[in-house]
Amino acid sequence: MEESSNSPKLIYEEKKAIKLFLWLFYIFFLGYDLFYYYLLHKFTNYGKVGIPDDGLGLWLYIIILCFLPLSIYIIKKGNPYLVKYIILLSYIITDIINALMIYFGTSLTFAMGNIVDVLFIFFSPIFVNKKYFWSASVGIIGKYILLGVVLKDLNVLPPILTTLIIAAIAFIVLIRFYSYINSLTYVHEELRQKEKLAVIGQMAAAIGHEIRNPLSSLKGFTQLQQERNPNSNNYYPIMIQEIDRINSIVNDLMYIGKPRELKFEKTSIEEVIAYTLSITQQQAERQGITVETTMVEPLPPLNCDVKQLKQVFLNLIKNAIESMPEGGMMQVHVKAVESHKMYISIQDEGCGIADENILNLGEPFFTTKKDGTGLGLMVTNQIIKDHNGELKIESVIGKGTNVKVILPIIQEKIEIHNSTIIQISAK
Repeated sequence: MEESSNSPKLIYEEKKAIKLFLWLFYIFFLGYDLFYYYLLHKFTNYGKVGIPDDGLGLWLYIIILCFLPLSIYIIKKGNPYLVKYIILLSYIITDIINALMIYFGTSLTFAMGNIVDVLFIFFSPIFVNKKYFWSASVGIIGKYILLGVVLKDLNVLPPILTTLIIAAIAFIVLIRFYSYINSLTYVHEELRQKEKLAVIGQMAAAIGHEIRNPLSSLKGFTQLQQERNPNSNNYYPIMIQEIDRINSIVNDLMYIGKPRELKFEKTSIEEVIAYTLSITQQQAERQGITVETTMVEPLPPLNCDVKQLKQVFLNLIKNAIESMPEGGMMQVHVKAVESHKMYISIQDEGCGIADENILNLGEPFFTTKKDGTGLGLMVTNQIIKDHNGELKIESVIGKGTNVKVILPIIQEKIEIHNSTIIQISAK
């Protein structure tokens, strides 16, 4: 659990983990020394029974126990993330001081250690925190390295080697924890996204249905007035254009609410591209945009829903044109490859899209346009997915955007010939 999060649920889980850790730490620390200095020494005559007089002696346990009420106080204050670091640091410093008091300046061979060294590292994956794992591993290993250098004793090598092996095992466990949590997070976000789309879809279907009928009547009356007074008002074309724009938004809303059943048929990609370019040609000419279309022949037919595919490229080409209000070059490149895929790329010289925004493109109501709805690209992406295709977007701020559409094609043997270039110039 990352320490930067203030989520009540994560704080609660951290408290549970740190309480378990404190119990284990004091049980292992006191239990190990009780076994070593009392039971082992008593039954093996290995040494004097009882707490040793050298080093910190009884003060070692008093100092370590003093950190228990401090830890409890910090937990109650709502910052349990600090406790594990306090216990780790206090133990390492106290153990170093105790070892130096026993061995420094003597001829005694180094023979110290406590099972809590293993606990610190092996328990670290429970916190799901890489920072703490490295702190514990480096801290424990660094303690023995420091003692080995100061005491000039190579007997610190076995505990260093043992700690390294345990750290490697703990790191593998920690990585698996991270992978599992990331998978759960991804599934959770996916479910949330589906729930959100379901709610949006229900609202969109209801709103779209209520808007479409009066919108049709409004457009009909506007066209009738324009026919009756063709030269009296220049606002009629603008009104009809804006009604069509509203109708386009309504269509997107209706698609979200109830996706249409696709009618697949054999279609020429050249006809689809030519149609969408003819629709957007006047807008491109008004903005001083040169459109260059490159088609690498032969291009096998696609098995697709023609109307839906035209909507896809109409949205993408309009986006490219709208990104170049001051004019520029738009390149449409179409080719087929032997892996039975059709590649259609649309490259513009517009303002570009920031990397952090590319990840959110296709999300409901997310848009980088001032007057956009965030529905067009979402519907486009969904139609491409319904065709078992793929949409890729690459962009550089200030240089432009390259949108790639990859679609499956009817499996036929393809031979790549010289490309045919058709240019539509607005300049």
